[in-house]
Amino acid sequence: MTAPSGPGSARVAGFRLRLMVAMMLIVAVITATALALAERNLAANVERDLGAQFQAELDALHHAQQIRRAALVERSRALVRRPRIHAALEDNALDLLYPSAEDELRDVMESGDQPLPALHARFYRFLDRQGAVIPPAGAGNVGRLSPDEERQLAMRGAPDQPQLGYLPGGDGDAAAELSEVITMPVISTENGEVIATLVLGFKPVELGGAPPGAGIRSGIWQGGRLYLAALEDPAQSALAAEVARAIAAPDRTEDRFHLTVNGVPHLLFYQRLNPGSLFPPAYEVSLRPLTELLVRQRQLRWQVVGLGGLLLLGGLGASHVLSGRLSRPVEALALDSEEDRARRARAEAALELTSAELQRSARFSADASHQLKTPVTVLRAGLEELLAKDNLTPAECDQLSALIHQTYRLSSVIEDLLLLSRLDAGRLKLDFRPVNLTALIEASLDDLGALPDELNLRVETDFPPGLHIGGEKRYTSLILQNLLENARKYNRPGGLIHLAARTEGDRVLLTVGNTGRPIPAEAQAHIFERFHRGAMGENVPGYGLGLNLARELARLHHGDLRLVRSDAALTEFEASFVLAPAPAGAA
Repeated sequence: MTAPSGPGSARVAGFRLRLMVAMMLIVAVITATALALAERNLAANVERDLGAQFQAELDALHHAQQIRRAALVERSRALVRRPRIHAALEDNALDLLYPSAEDELRDVMESGDQPLPALHARFYRFLDRQGAVIPPAGAGNVGRLSPDEERQLAMRGAPDQPQLGYLPGGDGDAAAELSEVITMPVISTENGEVIATLVLGFKPVELGGAPPGAGIRSGIWQGGRLYLAALEDPAQSALAAEVARAIAAPDRTEDRFHLTVNGVPHLLFYQRLNPGSLFPPAYEVSLRPLTELLVRQRQLRWQVVGLGGLLLLGGLGASHVLSGRLSRPVEALALDSEEDRARRARAEAALELTSAELQRSARFSADASHQLKTPVTVLRAGLEELLAKDNLTPAECDQLSALIHQTYRLSSVIEDLLLLSRLDAGRLKLDFRPVNLTALIEASLDDLGALPDELNLRVETDFPPGLHIGGEKRYTSLILQNLLENARKYNRPGGLIHLAARTEGDRVLLTVGNTGRPIPAEAQAHIFERFHRGAMGENVPGYGLGLNLARELARLHHGDLRLVRSDAALTEFEASFVLAPAPAGAA
């Protein structure tokens, strides 16, 4: 096929260019999205690995701290049981308390040649029953404390349980000025009451020497101040403010978050060290720099950018090839477009003609129905006048009665045709209201019982009281009458009419069945067509409009009418309606 020249060729080339640009944009968006997601996932994995490593280091640190504090508590508990200390307190010989304790606590106090300095105290003091510090008169090696520091040791009453707290230095600003304080109650051997409290101060192991974990720096926050020797004062102040804001949240005893320290991103973890203690709250603060994370993220970003560039170049080449192949059918479409437009114009003209024919047919049906109503009415009136004369023979009366009956049948057909024409034209509108279906069924059964019954039919019913549907009473009654009339006409002598109604969810299902000859399988697909009458209805009066009209009215009620079964036992139709609530005051 030769490509068209001139404007057609330019349009094809423009289409090819637009197609290539569109495909390239799609490839770029998909590639960028995929790469961004991949980078995010990789970065999240790296951060998760670093977080897991940080948590493992913290767990190791906390385990070591727990072991050390358990050892200190046990050592303090053993000290308060020393007989000389008990004797001085129970005999109220406070002048002998510190000299006696000095001998008992000599191995606990710090000295330069101790192998485990973290387990030896910087100072010790005793508190009386009211929690006030007992002055260390006459004792030498009790540890130096300023008056302000001794005031901070005082408590409101002697606690009956060990307490953990932290004592800041009075005038220094180094991390070494913070002391870890453990109190142990001294219990009387006579009455079991707390008679004093031993207070021991230790050097916090987190604040001295090398960092406890690779990359981790640890300190203690208390009273708005951070004690972390590895940081300079400005950074400590800023970090202390961040921690203060974090722990200000209610019920927040530990957490972790990211922050920047000296221009370097860090992961910070804080945890309450003395929950439930009478001392002021203190928090452990651990920092881990994220420089390794930044390096790995930067490497990943460059790898992703390089891969993205390769993918985009590949997408550009693939888009160029595919756009050339995909644009070839456009050339054929350009050649056939005029013919397609002509065909569409002919189809639209034919559709308009068909629509006009349908409109004319609907108008003709409606006009014919209106025009026929008056002559039929006049004919019925004339026949009734003839029947009223006195000089008629019985045979003539029978013939006139039969003619009058035919006029009523003809009027019914005209009414059905008029109603169908309104349905076809879309001019029939329903005034939806709750309709008492139970009352309609009972009224229709009464009308059916008033008709001559040469077949001696039985009627079985199964429907609940007070069943309401949404619709218009006049047309729902017409649906029910058509179904009952069919069930009566196509029944056998001594047969049965079964009528039932039930609810399923928000629907009401009305079934009308009758015994008699079943509808042949080949005729079941046509029973709802207008003027269709199968072989089984050849000797039954009718015009083939009832089922069609009933189904159209059921659909207008937002329901449907269908043939459920037709066999030797029963022929059954089912009409569905919308369930409606009973109106207020309905019985």
